[in-house]
Amino acid sequence: MFQQILLVSICTFIVHFSETLTYSLRLAGVRLGKLAVAISLTGIILLISRTANMLQAPLTGKIVDVSKDSPGDLVMQFRMIISAASLGTLAAILLFPSAVFLSKRIIAHLEVTGSLPQLLIQSVSIRKLKNARFHLRVPKKDMLSRLRIGGIPKRLFLLNIIVTAIYTVGVLAALLAATYSTGSSIAASQSSGLINGMATILLTILIDPQIGLLTDKVLKGEKEIAALNKVFGLLMISRLLGTILAQLLLVPSAHWINLMVQYI
Repeated sequence: MFQQILLVSICTFIVHFSETLTYSLRLAGVRLGKLAVAISLTGIILLISRTANMLQAPLTGKIVDVSKDSPGDLVMQFRMIISAASLGTLAAILLFPSAVFLSKRIIAHLEVTGSLPQLLIQSVSIRKLKNARFHLRVPKKDMLSRLRIGGIPKRLFLLNIIVTAIYTVGVLAALLAATYSTGSSIAASQSSGLINGMATILLTILIDPQIGLLTDKVLKGEKEIAALNKVFGLLMISRLLGTILAQLLLVPSAHWINLMVQYI
């Protein structure tokens, strides 16, 4: 059982780590003036990570089967998985400066190779992996002093917290609801796709356009790039807070799903 929880936790860590670091690709694209290339790479990473998040349900299926008679143990195990999401986001925040420098190199190499498979073939080597350490940057204290929410729409910050929380807890809450349900367990467990779909729609409609507008203003010279740095920093922090909020929403969300499926 521990190995199964560890596997799901590692997958969750990687999903949230990679999604958070997509901000570094966008920022690197703006700094290089290669935003279209950066967005294409970001889209690939997001597609893979969000698909991987949907695979969380079958991976956690065995955990549910073993612990379905002990809901308390199951809640604790799911909280461990959500903690992995928080750790993945935190790790991405700490590595963000380094990721921006590495993203610049990735974008530059992609322009030379012309395709992602060629980029992987030419970039993944022992020598180049060793050279990656020269691009590591330690986060500085003054980075935190610049991350004040003034000048940034507070609703953007709050929306990202809520959407991240829904996205993080969706699959787990649906599976937990299936253990609480007496007659609609299958319907409850299958609701995760709808929940994550709603979170993705909210992200696409309410958050991504605002980031795009700000990015466009930076490229036109209407705003300083420091404003974009600040927005991405606050978005990463809001993602971290969203994973923490997911801990609070786990059990109430499961009961809400269980209640809703009874009326379907």
